[in-house]
Amino acid sequence: MGTTESAPLAVEDIRADFPILEREFDGTPLVYLDNAATSQTPDQVVDAIVEYYRTYNSNVHRGLHQLSQEASIAYEDAHDRVAEFIGASGEREEIVFTKNTTESMNTVAYAWGLEELGPGDEIVLTEMEHHAALVTWQQIAKKTGATVRFIEVDEDGYLDMDHARELIGPDTAMVSVVHVSNTLGTINPVSELADLAHEQDALIFVDGAQSVPHMPVDVEAIDADFFAFSGHKMCGPTGVGVLYGKQHLLEEMQPYLYGGMMIEKVTFEDSTWHELPWKFEAGTPVIAQGIALAEACDYLDDIGMENVHRHGEALAEYAYDRLSEFEDIEILGPPGDDRAALVSFNLDTVHAHDVSEILNAHGVAVRAGDHCTQPLHDKLGVPASARASFYIYNTREEVDKLVEALEDARELFA
Repeated sequence: MGTTESAPLAVEDIRADFPILEREFDGTPLVYLDNAATSQTPDQVVDAIVEYYRTYNSNVHRGLHQLSQEASIAYEDAHDRVAEFIGASGEREEIVFTKNTTESMNTVAYAWGLEELGPGDEIVLTEMEHHAALVTWQQIAKKTGATVRFIEVDEDGYLDMDHARELIGPDTAMVSVVHVSNTLGTINPVSELADLAHEQDALIFVDGAQSVPHMPVDVEAIDADFFAFSGHKMCGPTGVGVLYGKQHLLEEMQPYLYGGMMIEKVTFEDSTWHELPWKFEAGTPVIAQGIALAEACDYLDDIGMENVHRHGEALAEYAYDRLSEFEDIEILGPPGDDRAALVSFNLDTVHAHDVSEILNAHGVAVRAGDHCTQPLHDKLGVPASARASFYIYNTREEVDKLVEALEDARELFA
């Protein structure tokens, strides 16, 4: 299998923006391959956070003084910048800042799901969903009497689209699908699923936590009704997520978090809500985080999302090929030339947690566990897996270090 040619990223220059990558542990350099959980944060994004706190730290939309005006403008502009990054022409009115992808899911599930779903309605998910989606819609279904159904995953790690066409029918109210599987690396055909949903007058919610950081995303080309992702997986800070929603849907929805800033008028008898997107951002919002997320969008756009995508694909394919050299390593998901920037695997007879410990001793940081996809692991018949996930600052040499560390693990447990 030939490795995909990557656009020539200036990886060494990129790495210089991430001082944490210079860390060593007892003289062993860090090899950070846990990017699907959290990417590292470049100096430019850290500087944006520091600048906010050092020069115009203030609450937004609440003060007429200069600091509040500066913070408000920067925070509002951040919504517009994120909208531009994902192709949302409605700008800030279609972008709600949340804490993370999970909160974005819950916002729609409670603000839309509790009002619109009832007995006889169906929510269609996939067997590869992250718990953020699976658990959320499962619990909403229990509250509303709706039914949750699952599109099957085939033995190669792809969605069974024939099954999808069978499941998505006249009773379907919502299709919620992960864009890129955080366990399998599968890139799902979300535009086709959106068409299937809309043919049945259903809505589609796309979980973009693993796609937005790694590839160009256009929510309008996908025709997603809702789309969610997190800042901390795309060079941004923790504590900020994004919910995109088509403007007419967000306008129709009622907020489910109440308090300051999301209101327009309050009397002792009743309240009315602020305009979009503020009616969904109750209380003091994620000001510094949102501003820094906009800086992360600038940082990635300067590199070029097509370049980011090709670099990640090439590393994943190279890792797949290297790991395939071992007969006692099982790789989960599609072939190496048809996956996103991660590879989950198991070393025969060795638990993933033990593998992770050995890798850690070599300075190699990977994720081990069920990756918040317990039902998928149950379907695959494995209790856990180790996951190496790549980003803009990773290199083929680091993949080689992963393989060398795995060779030591094989010898230790032989």
